[in-house]
Amino acid sequence: MVFKKGESGNPRGRPKVVLDDGRTLSDLAKEHTARAIETLVNVLGSNVAPEAAKVSAATALLDRGWGRPRQDVGLDVKSDEAVAALLEDARKRARSA
Repeated sequence: MVFKKGESGNPRGRPKVVLDDGRTLSDLAKEHTARAIETLVNVLGSNVAPEAAKVSAATALLDRGWGRPRQDVGLDVKSDEAVAALLEDARKRARSA
């Protein structure tokens, strides 16, 4: 099947899994949110859980409560005319694509 440029081969995305009772998999997971967070908190405070499990639980809690930390992609761009020209060229190519 051939698609036009810029046209998605799957415009509606992946179909949702719907259970017999009409709930989606996402609905089912959301129903267990409180219990899952309690489990993470219990692992975090456990005296017998491995340290790796505690770190994983802490990371999961922080990511969900505060969002994942921003990641630096390591670009160091100096503002000069050459860089500005390159950026403008890239913008023009993106608009015409």
